Amino acid sequence: MVDKDRIEGAADKAKGAIKEGIGKMTGDQKLQAEGAADKAKGAAKSAVGGVKDAVRDATKP
Repeated sequence: MVDKDRIEGAADKAKGAIKEGIGKMTGDQKLQAEGAADKAKGAAKSAVGGVKDAVRDATKP
């Protein structure tokens, strides 16, 4: 079972990629920065979810 943090992380990364891409196309530096920040936040959430999954799998009887 996938941890909800991994799902939220993937969504944040996707949202960040879209924001960053639109920022690049329109020349909006602020939107690019927000997108990069969202991608980083998503990567961190995904990592936390991965650790939770690993711990849950390791502690299963």
